[in-house]
Amino acid sequence: MRLDGRQNKELREIKFTHNYTKHALGSVMTEFGDTRVLVTATAELKKPKWMAEDDNRGWVTAEYSLLPASTNTRCKREREKVSGRTQEIQRLIGRSLRACVDLEKMPGMTITIDADVIQADGGTRTASICGGFLALRDAVQKLIASGDLKENPIIEPAGAISAGIVNGEVLLDLNYAEDSHAQADSNIVLTKSGKIIDFQTTAEGMPYDFETMLDIFNTAKDAINRIIEMY
Repeated sequence: MRLDGRQNKELREIKFTHNYTKHALGSVMTEFGDTRVLVTATAELKKPKWMAEDDNRGWVTAEYSLLPASTNTRCKREREKVSGRTQEIQRLIGRSLRACVDLEKMPGMTITIDADVIQADGGTRTASICGGFLALRDAVQKLIASGDLKENPIIEPAGAISAGIVNGEVLLDLNYAEDSHAQADSNIVLTKSGKIIDFQTTAEGMPYDFETMLDIFNTAKDAINRIIEMY
């Protein structure tokens, strides 16, 4: 039994609140336990400047931010330079959501997913991906209704969850206290059909064995299936 009363492979309480703000095409307040991330989706009717003129794809990108009072000590706003951690997370979010769509079905369009963490208690990047997919899907529905998209570019949903090894046991959906003491830390992103988008598991101390890696993966896969069912 964990400090918050959960079993080792039990998710925290999860909640998605759609249309949380009125201006974004998609906005979802995403809650995994005490982690809360406001995820919004906006669209521009142009493709990125770096994309070649004869490239007819659209693009999905992401930005991620920890708000100053989201952690137990104030974190500074990244106004001038984005930290390496932030770059890593927003690239992960962007890659994960691009894996869900056929970019050729959204020509000349860029959809930006903004994930703003208002309260952090572990798993902010995986919560951002789950909320990001929902915000993306809501935005796509509105863009189809307005005629800016001719067809739905979404191939299938994706979900994400964290896991880790704490005191020699595999735990699912780590909160901050567990994550900060984990012997291995894992973030897993899968599609609804079970295809792997990202499977990153890093030992923080002693290395782990192959059987434990499979346990982490299968635990995460089952949890992601349950999360996608909530969509």
